[in-house]
Amino acid sequence: MALKSFVLIIAILAVVTSISHASDPSPLQDFCVAVNDSMTTVFVNGKVCKDPKVVTADDFFKSGLNIAGNTSNNVGSAVTAVNVNNLPGLNTLGISLVRIDYAPYGLNPPHTHPRGTEVLTVLEGTLYVGFVLSNPGPNMKNKLFTKILHPGDVFVFPIGLIHFQFNVGKTKAVAFAGLSSQNPGVITIANAVFGSDPPINGDILAKAFQVDKKVVDYLQSQFWWDNN
Repeated sequence: MALKSFVLIIAILAVVTSISHASDPSPLQDFCVAVNDSMTTVFVNGKVCKDPKVVTADDFFKSGLNIAGNTSNNVGSAVTAVNVNNLPGLNTLGISLVRIDYAPYGLNPPHTHPRGTEVLTVLEGTLYVGFVLSNPGPNMKNKLFTKILHPGDVFVFPIGLIHFQFNVGKTKAVAFAGLSSQNPGVITIANAVFGSDPPINGDILAKAFQVDKKVVDYLQSQFWWDNN
């Protein structure tokens, strides 16, 4: 009986530990530069590793974040990402970076990062930012946390929660953000719900949003801009 109890405790601890570490695991080597040649390498953390003997400084380098993104689009913002897909030296390191440019009154629409917490700091302009908590108990509304940010201010968006940034100023704004994943992913809510391919059945969305199906048909007919 004691042995069975011990095994049960170990099993429970294993499950709890795996849940508590539900993010990019720590690397087991100094680095693992991503490479597309799967015939000569092995898988480690989502990307295969380049032979350390042929790794160079360029594998850990990327330029261009001094260049503003093109905000001439429907939402008035542009996200320039630096992640494992364009900086292979980030592979297994559990971190990435984005530059976000905002036109006057530009918006980075409500979205989530399924694999990363985001820490954002404003370099220029004034942003109204916020995030919404996950579903609470019955007859309760999702709580919204918001803040006005000025240059030098920092704000955290917890992993997986819907969040946004809106430039409330008459001039452009610039922010940088770090994310706790080499590839945090992004789901823009409006794009995913109304611009999926193939589209979600209109009757489902009409009932979910409690609106007439004509409203859903109109929204699904729009072009949903991806600012990433």
